[in-house]
Amino acid sequence: MEIYITKKHPDAIIPNYAHALDAGMDLYSAIDGDLVIEPGARALVPTGIAVALPEGLAGLIWDKSGLAVKQGISVMAGVIDAGYRGEIIVCIINHGKENVVIRNGQKISQLITQPVFHPDIVVVNELPEASDQRGEGGFGSTGI
Repeated sequence: MEIYITKKHPDAIIPNYAHALDAGMDLYSAIDGDLVIEPGARALVPTGIAVALPEGLAGLIWDKSGLAVKQGISVMAGVIDAGYRGEIIVCIINHGKENVVIRNGQKISQLITQPVFHPDIVVVNELPEASDQRGEGGFGSTGI
């Protein structure tokens, strides 16, 4: 299986797996100058790359744990469909109490690929019983 990648920005860094068994490949910022994200603010960070995922796969953009823990940065909304060919732009938010500076070429998130299934949608008057006892139990129904 192959993923085709092209550069949309001259400084773009091709995504890569830091370790052989990593689930996600690192995505890097491709920006001109520094981007300052104030506490509570969101920012769109270009990666300078576009991908072609094979049919049957989707790309999910996830946090980098180091950025989340050390600086309070997390990713918002990140699904790359197999049919999308535009630049990957990462929406991040600063949950911290201080400004965060994103620099060109910095790791900002990771891209995880996963299979996508398209089951048929069937509208029914009543759902079948679950095979366990959960039923309609929602938030907190299994304890804290």
